[in-house]
Formats: sequence, C-alpha cells, structure tokens
Amino acid sequence: MTTMLFFSAIAFALYMVYGAFKYGHRRKDMPIGPRTLPFIGNLHQMPKSYTHVKFTEWARQYGGLFTLKLGNATMAVITDRRIVKSTVDKRSNIYSHRPPSYVSHDLITKGNHLLVMFYGDKWRTFRRLIHQHLTENMVERVHLPLVNAEAVQLVRDYMLFPEDHMLHPKRFSNSISNSIVFGIRTPHARATYMRRLYTLMESWSEIMETGNTPPVDIFPWLKAIPEKIFGNYKTRSLAVGKQMESLYEDILQDVLKRREVRNAGSFMDVVLDQQEKTQLPRDQLRFIGGVLMEGGSDTSSSLILAIIQALILNPEVQEKAYREIATVVGEDRSPQWSDMDKLPYINMIVKEGHRWRPILPLCFPHALGQDDWVDGKFLPKGTIIILNVWGMHMDPNVWDEPEKFNPDRYCDHPKLAPEYVAGGDWQKRDHYGYGAGRRICPGMYLAERNMLLSIAKLIWAFKFEPQTTHGLPQPVDPDPVTGYHHGFLYCAKDYGCKPEVRSKAIRETVLREFSQAEREVFSRFDIS
Repeated sequence: MTTMLFFSAIAFALYMVYGAFKYGHRRKDMPIGPRTLPFIGNLHQMPKSYTHVKFTEWARQYGGLFTLKLGNATMAVITDRRIVKSTVDKRSNIYSHRPPSYVSHDLITKGNHLLVMFYGDKWRTFRRLIHQHLTENMVERVHLPLVNAEAVQLVRDYMLFPEDHMLHPKRFSNSISNSIVFGIRTPHARATYMRRLYTLMESWSEIMETGNTPPVDIFPWLKAIPEKIFGNYKTRSLAVGKQMESLYEDILQDVLKRREVRNAGSFMDVVLDQQEKTQLPRDQLRFIGGVLMEGGSDTSSSLILAIIQALILNPEVQEKAYREIATVVGEDRSPQWSDMDKLPYINMIVKEGHRWRPILPLCFPHALGQDDWVDGKFLPKGTIIILNVWGMHMDPNVWDEPEKFNPDRYCDHPKLAPEYVAGGDWQKRDHYGYGAGRRICPGMYLAERNMLLSIAKLIWAFKFEPQTTHGLPQPVDPDPVTGYHHGFLYCAKDYGCKPEVRSKAIRETVLREFSQAEREVFSRFDIS
C-alpha cells in the first residue's frame, strides 16, 4: 500500500510538472514568438505601458504574425497588412468576436457597451441602428452643416482663448457627437456633460491600466480571492459602472423630457421612434447613445492635437497647406466641404496624421471564433487578435523614414479613407486609423469630414507656432513615448501652442461666420 501511494505521488508530481510546462507553452505548429516560461507563458514579458512599441520590436524579430502565451491563453499580433486583409477583413465572420473581459464587460458595462460587446444578435442590433444614422449619405445630407458650424467655433475658440488650445478640439468633437446623438450641444469646454464624460473616461482608463486589476481573464480562479488583496478592484470597477450609467441615464432623461414637446431628429430620437419594434431594455437604451458619445468625443480631438503638434514642428508643411488653401479660398470665407476636391494636400495631412500618431495604436482586441490556419500556422479558437496598427504604420519596408511627418507620401491617395477600406487591394490601403473588418469604426464618414474641415479651417485662419517664454520657443515633444500618454487612446501630452491669426480680415470673417452659425445651426439644438 505504501509503495502504491509512493508511486502514485510520483506520478501525480510528474503530471503536475508536465502540466506546468504544457500550460503556457505554444504548440509547435503555431506562429513563433518570444520564448515562454512554464505556467505563465509570456506574461512576465508583457510591457506595462506603450505596448505597441514593444509589439513592433517583436514583429521585426518574429515577423508579421507572432504569438504570445498569456497563461494558457493565446494572443496573436498581426503587423502584416496582407494578413489583416486575409483574416480580419475576408474572414470577419470568425475574427469579429471579443475576448472575455471580466472587468470591462461584466463589472463596468454589464455587456452593454459596443466596444466590449460579444459578437452576436445584440451587437448586430446596436450596429444596425448606429449605421443607419452615420451612412455617407446621411452625413452629407444631414450632419455636414453642423460639422461646418462646429469647425467655425473651433477656429473662433482658438482665436479668442488660445490658452485653452488643448481643450478646444475636445469641445469640437464632443459637441458634434452630442448634437447628432442627443440633439444637445456642448457650447464651451466646461459644459456639464463634457466634464462628466471626460472624468468617466479617465476613471475607466485608469482602472484598465496594467497592474490595477488582477489578470482574471487569464487565471479565472483569481475571482475567488478576496478583492481587498487586489485593491478592491471589483468595488472600484462597479463604481465606474455606476458613474457610466448615471451619466447615460441623465442624458437619456433629457432626451425623453424634450420629446414630450418636440422630436429633434437626433439619433436617440430615431432609436426611440423604433422602440416598439426593437424593444431595447432601458440599460441598452442608455448605452447605445453613450457609446456613440464616447467614440466621437476623444478620437477626432486627439488626432487634431497630434496634427497641430506636427504643424508646429514642420512649418514647411503648414506653409504648403496654406498656399494651397489661399489659391482656392479668399479671406472673406473659410474653407467649405465643397472645396475639398481642390485641397488634396489637406487630405494628405489628415492621412499622415492617422499614420504618424494613430489614436488606437493596437486597435481594440478581436477574438477568434473558431480554430483557423493562417499561412500554414495554427491559431486556436479564442485566440486574442491584436492589430498592430502602430507597427504597420511605422514599417520601414512600406514607408520611407516612417518616424517623420511627411504628407507627400500620400500624393497617390486622393480618395477618402473609407474608399480604401472598401477596396480589395490591401497594398493601396492608406492607413488603419479606423480599424478593420466588421468592427471597423461605424462613424468613419463623419470622422473624415470632422478632420478635413477642422484642419482646413485652422490652417486657413492661423499660423501655428511654439509657445514662447522670455522670447524663447518652448520645446514641443513629439516622441511617441515621452510626448504621448500611454492610456487606451494615444493622445499628446500638453504642449505649448501660439496660434497667430493670419490677418484682420480673417478675424472678422471668423466672427461673422460664428454669428451665422449661432443663428442658423446652433439654435436648433439644446445645450448642456
């Protein structure tokens, strides 16, 4: 009996050792990657910040498709544009899932946020409702006057309040989103809903930073351990969820109250008009509007700030753009959407901004819905799929001197980004700023017009120079690590900026167009 127990113990120990080496170890037929350790895989090598920089370094070592083992989970990082096309685009039916996220999906959003929502009927319903309000035709026919008016206020705000230059793009993008989604404008940068939204986004971003929560998605048994050991992460996550629900409910209540008097034709009005058919529960009604408010508030604004930073650092780009605008538009009016066909360099600047400082350098993780083989390599069901946008945008084999801001590299890309997204040739894709596959940004038609009109008007009105102290220019740091925040969205840290109005006539035109926008456009919306 003693001998049997002894050998049983030996067998169990050997089994545990075998399991430890197998757990966290990649199969031989999978894409290669950094060497793993038993049980933890590559967890010890995962960076705590600026993950896209490390992933790009690994891509140059291991190739355009490499894998990492996070415990027993598999992560595949794609830095090859051809593979993006053959997988996430062409096989989007199996590459459009989301990986489990106990904190974001279960605790904070209860599965109601489109960003973390699992692929299925609820996702399709949300996506369909959103798409019908943000088609190219809808944007051109209904939303464009608002975008133009808000871009006029953006210029006016830079002119009158240059000290708040880091806030003006946020107000601009948030006001467009809230006006379209709820029929409620953001008239100034300290408006209630805007302040609450950015406070919420900071709270969510903070709790999702590496190390602030235990790796429960990799080791689910950690959920059973008292949360106080991990800084009460469950309580903190639920508090962020309450903060989110409270904001979304308050705005929804404003919309419902207004509907007792009139229908403003906003996105939420359209959703509520279809409520008898869709039967969305209250929590989903809150989130479908809140999701759009979030998505449109930080993306365009972060890109505008990156482009203005690039213009300060590259005055020759700024001058070339202004000369182009001056041949098309005089000082008695600002650039309009109808001018854009004659302003190809503005389009090139916006594309280069997307490439140079992508707002989502790693997109948001996809997940594989079933086993798949890619270039003869195996990826198991559930694999976390990372689109390394930063790596693709900084590939020296594709882009000459990729670290430089050079709009001229897009001289052979005259069309808007959505046309290249829809094209079949992956080699002609201009950038991946809007993502790929079925999870691609549903607001890209609106975002393109936000960016092109705002940048055209800003360059028409101002010469952007560095801020000065005692007559000396303050340094502007464009470094992808030291000059940019490492949160979920990639945004420039505060930098000095001196927008010099180009002429007295332009100043008068801006004020006149702003007064016209107040009368003809802004008056149609409520204010927060």
